[in-house]
Amino acid sequence: MSEYTDPSRRRLLKFLSGTPLLPLAGGSATAALLAACGGDNDSGSSITIPPAPAPATLSSISFSPMAAPTLAQASQMATTSVASSMVASYSDTSKTTYALKYETFFITGAMVPNGSGGTILAGGYYDINNKPILDKTDANARQFFSDCPDGSSLLKLAAPTVPNIKGNTVFAVVQFEYATRNVKGDSMYGMLPSPIAILTLDQDKTTGALTLVKYHNVDTSPANGLWITCGASRSPWNTHLSSEEYEPDATTIASNTQFQNFSLNLYGDSKKANPYHYGHLPEITVNADGTGSCKKHYCLGRISHELVQVMPDERTVLMGDDATNGGLFMFVADKAQDLSAGTLFVAKWAQKTTDNGGSADLTWIRLGHATSAEIKALADRITSSTQIMTVATTDPADPSFTKIPFSGKPNWVKVVPGMELAATFLETHRYAALKGGSLGFTKLEGTTVNAKDKIAYCAIASIGAQMKDGSGGIAIKGPSAGAVYALNLKGGQKDTTGTAINSEWVPVDMGAVPALVAEDLATPDALGNTASADKVANPDNIKFSEKLRTLFVGEDSSTHVNNFLWAYNVDTKVLARVLSNPAGAESTGLHAVDDINGFAYIMSNFQHPGDWEVTRDAAGNITGGLHKNVVATLDPLIRANYRDRYGAAVGYLTGMPTLS
Repeated sequence: MSEYTDPSRRRLLKFLSGTPLLPLAGGSATAALLAACGGDNDSGSSITIPPAPAPATLSSISFSPMAAPTLAQASQMATTSVASSMVASYSDTSKTTYALKYETFFITGAMVPNGSGGTILAGGYYDINNKPILDKTDANARQFFSDCPDGSSLLKLAAPTVPNIKGNTVFAVVQFEYATRNVKGDSMYGMLPSPIAILTLDQDKTTGALTLVKYHNVDTSPANGLWITCGASRSPWNTHLSSEEYEPDATTIASNTQFQNFSLNLYGDSKKANPYHYGHLPEITVNADGTGSCKKHYCLGRISHELVQVMPDERTVLMGDDATNGGLFMFVADKAQDLSAGTLFVAKWAQKTTDNGGSADLTWIRLGHATSAEIKALADRITSSTQIMTVATTDPADPSFTKIPFSGKPNWVKVVPGMELAATFLETHRYAALKGGSLGFTKLEGTTVNAKDKIAYCAIASIGAQMKDGSGGIAIKGPSAGAVYALNLKGGQKDTTGTAINSEWVPVDMGAVPALVAEDLATPDALGNTASADKVANPDNIKFSEKLRTLFVGEDSSTHVNNFLWAYNVDTKVLARVLSNPAGAESTGLHAVDDINGFAYIMSNFQHPGDWEVTRDAAGNITGGLHKNVVATLDPLIRANYRDRYGAAVGYLTGMPTLS
């Protein structure tokens, strides 16, 4: 039955679009017309036509789960596999099922259209002058391209001007976190400046299918290039909020060969890059012609920025901090839709329970207020961390120093008098710990919000030692494979000094969602999983769909042989596996979009397929590791699918219903 005559589908579409249900074609519509006209019979008496029965209403939306692929299904384990569906249930007990599938825009390393009749390398790397960066370990000196696409945003503009669009013009912003290796096989992690691309997509007006028509590499030179861009989100004002994680430690920068290589590839000079220019929040604005611009906000703290979430007030920002001894940070902007000035806070955890991910009440420490311009000016002129604070890694036996946790080890710190502002925004991890913030989180990743219920969600990909040993007041029992936490949001809150916080969206507590707590296994299962494959493990990307009432969770797992994308209905509490990524790959780029010209989408990428976790003996034989049982079978398949493991997919789930 076509989508235009399927009554169940029509009911769903009208429900999701927020428009009232209209009578379906046929008798009920005729009856309504006759009643309106007051039709008579031959004798002149009035005919009374009973009202049509009320149409069935949508009662719930759920996802029909797929099973995890097994080694007997090796081809499915070696690619993106989708065997799930979305199910709409109605008050009359009827149901409509929508089969899902995965479509790619490209596999990185492909030559794709540049919009001007030529082509450009998807995921390609460029230096500060926008010249291709070449991998000279290859005999042909090929351009580096990423196997690690990450954060994405799907958006539309009011008056796009890209030519040759047959349907609707839609834009996607995609960032590339890093490149795993060069052609020789040496690690390239963090040694190349992260590219960001704007994709112009032609949206079919009937089916919603998206076709790439233009790929544009964004010039990031005004922001001094970008460092390890990970998760991302679309702002309420229609821009792409990027991230720079694992900020380089300025106190040890002289011996940091990774950062020196980054500087060399970016500037052609291993000493030119300034570590204080990295670890901030880049924002990408898309132009009508499919180009875009990049700027960094320096006033949201220099932390291991992951996927941030701007609340509905368009001022309050909750930030993931993917670090060891990380913190839960919040920024309240001075003005809506403007992150260039505001106040930075860090949470203090008051523990309530320890089991199953634990729970706590939260209070907030006000760290400071700044504009991006003044912090950038500080970063521009500071040439050494010693200008901001003195840091010791062994006890100096000096009471003027304060012991803090930092990156898994103790530090003893003392702020240089008069440099508190620089310490707040350029040495944020150390300063937040010094001020009493709970810097004990590990792998605190994505954040998202359920606006209707005023609940935020945070993913902690791994509950490490620092969350178990009391660092920052956090001492929970696990599980090691992580959990997703719910945070209730309220207004009328005060910081720890008693000063009012100017936001109605302040997290006041934090507790693991029972259905989204991983289950560690005492021994690996037959495939090699060290956490239950029927539960979320190592949650990373998370996004909430308001209309579907569904929290989507993507994994960055060292405990699942294949990483999965999950759907969790917050009303029914049902968890369903939606998608399986290639073995060795991480689920990235998650973005749930309720309505783009009447169509819904789930954006989903993956990175580093076939990044095997194995141990070997002196002869090179595999002796252990997560993938020891599958690597021999899957490695040749993944190499064939993804450019010898140098490529990865950027794409989306199809089969979602239209919304109009």
